[in-house]
Amino acid sequence: MDVKSKLHSDRERWICIYPAYLNSKKTLAQGRRIPLEKAVENPTHQEIRDVLVAAGMKVGVENKQYCREPSKEMLYRGRIRVQLRNDDGSPFNPSYPTRESLFFHVADMIPKLKSRVNKPSGSEQTPQPSNPGGKKKGKKR
Repeated sequence: MDVKSKLHSDRERWICIYPAYLNSKKTLAQGRRIPLEKAVENPTHQEIRDVLVAAGMKVGVENKQYCREPSKEMLYRGRIRVQLRNDDGSPFNPSYPTRESLFFHVADMIPKLKSRVNKPSGSEQTPQPSNPGGKKKGKKR
């Protein structure tokens, strides 16, 4: 085994965050990793990524499905990888020395995102019209 494979800067060593870890709609058995009172309703991997990038973390997005997620929809896909430590073992960002501190920060910041603040709480999954351009169905020439 070479030295590079043990370094914290190696992407394979970064911690993983699935949206289910922070989801208030999930139980502990379904994968929630933080207390319910700190959890967020239906976070997405894009929101998690946005918060971590704003915090100055090194982030990678992967198209992976959480093993405890029953739905195969694209909405529930996505895994975020984050560099938690430097190669010398010190925290990458001293404000977030542990994965729990990072989870709490992300869960605290997601409700403050512009995409969440401007959106009414009940309209997260509004169906979009399949043909927004006009009525072209049924016309034959």
